[in-house]
Amino acid sequence: MAKRKILLKRKTKETEITIDMNLDGTGKFKVSTGIAFLDHMLSAFVKHGKFDLKLKAKGDLDVDEHHTMEDTGIALGASLLKTLGDNKGIRRFGHAYVPMDESLAFVAIDISGRPYLSFNVDFPMKKREKFNPQLIEEFMRGFASEARITLHVNLLYGKNSHHIIEAIFKALGLALEQATRVDPRVKTVPSTK
Repeated sequence: MAKRKILLKRKTKETEITIDMNLDGTGKFKVSTGIAFLDHMLSAFVKHGKFDLKLKAKGDLDVDEHHTMEDTGIALGASLLKTLGDNKGIRRFGHAYVPMDESLAFVAIDISGRPYLSFNVDFPMKKREKFNPQLIEEFMRGFASEARITLHVNLLYGKNSHHIIEAIFKALGLALEQATRVDPRVKTVPSTK
């Protein structure tokens, strides 16, 4: 099987992002986006997804966090799409329930080639100190769109925005690890079409 690694650079007027990803890693990470909370969430995503990631992002944070959040999701999605290649041998589907204290999140992934995001999360607090939780949906939309995956993100319950978001990112990592895992019994693309 070919190595599932990539070095990707993405530059726009608002952001400059470099990603070094190894899908067959062990959960090593070095993440720097300029948004400490996003760095924390991406580290949990990588650790539980068991892939290796070096990510450096520079964005127009003097304006706000929106471009950096969205473009980081886009760049990660593009990296995932390219590392998977033709999708031969992968399991394709993954899902995970993850608790974080009082919160419980559920994430399901289909590496389908059909980009779609269902985001069913209501944050009880509209803004955490120094971070707007509403931007999580923008990150997920960019990720799902560029990775060409179907992604369902659901909050079953929760009261603390930090706990909700952390449960979501950990569940995303676990679901992605399942979906991208190579199954030696699968010799072709996992589809009947």
